[in-house]
Amino acid sequence: MNETSAGKIMLVGIGPGSVEHMTQRARDAIAEADVVIGYVTYIKLVADLIEGKEIIRKSMTEELDRAVSALEAARAGKKVALISSGDAGVYGMAGPTYEVLFQSGWTPDDAVQVEIIPGASALNSCAALVGAPLTHDFCAISLSDLLTPWPTIARRLDAVAMADFVVALYNPKSGRRTRQIVEAQRLFLRHRRADTPVAIVKSGYRRRQNIVFTTLDHMADADIGMLSTVLIGNSNTFVRHGLMVTPRGYANKYDMEEGGATRDGERAGRSLSTGLLGWLDTLQAEHAAGDSIELLAARHRLPADYIRATLEEPWEAEAPAAEESEA
Repeated sequence: MNETSAGKIMLVGIGPGSVEHMTQRARDAIAEADVVIGYVTYIKLVADLIEGKEIIRKSMTEELDRAVSALEAARAGKKVALISSGDAGVYGMAGPTYEVLFQSGWTPDDAVQVEIIPGASALNSCAALVGAPLTHDFCAISLSDLLTPWPTIARRLDAVAMADFVVALYNPKSGRRTRQIVEAQRLFLRHRRADTPVAIVKSGYRRRQNIVFTTLDHMADADIGMLSTVLIGNSNTFVRHGLMVTPRGYANKYDMEEGGATRDGERAGRSLSTGLLGWLDTLQAEHAAGDSIELLAARHRLPADYIRATLEEPWEAEAPAAEESEA
């Protein structure tokens, strides 16, 4: 195969499923493609964009087959749109495709070009439907144990629950995988209040969209399936007027009831008094007063070896600098 006849693989994130929420580049890539490859449900979501094209439909468990088919078509000189719902790089086809490409000896200098076209992932789409739950630190965990050992998933769940992340659960439940969501609930209840807000979005921006607000202690009782994304709030998340919101933290620095004036000891655009350097001052003072490493570790809920290393590390006061945006 000479280089002029080699094609291209476009890994297209089509977003939540409605055409109006696709990026223009995603629509253009599908229009450019000679071949469109994807899971049967995803093919249906872009049916009005693929008339007259070669279509390769694959089942849910045939991700590697999709990637192999894309590479074969590209080697034959065709432009291929390999589609994923949401974003191709978030539990999508980008990873499996690169694995297949590297296994075949492909490099970025190869005649077959590869382009990843981002799309709104489920966590973004579902968050937009329920309010602003992801305004502060968050992470995503898939409950699917088809490819990941359960102890690995459980450790991740326990760690993020303890660390107070807002969490988006992908692949929370299926016809055969019904226990995983119960175990996730059990792990979260070790660290979170029972009334922690939870939003469950099923088929977001699709024809059968359904949204349920519940709490952590009732989460596993809700109607959850493979088309659901579960959003679990952190210790500050609240639901008001049907909207789930996680505060960014402005109340730590500003008096929201007094016109946004900074609180005593705080400065706009500078680290909190309880930020890193302020915390170091407190830690040093507590240790100098006789508190042991172990006691400090328990009080601040941090590893003892981290506390020890922090106390031993020399540090300097924060240098004057331009104020930073807090948005």
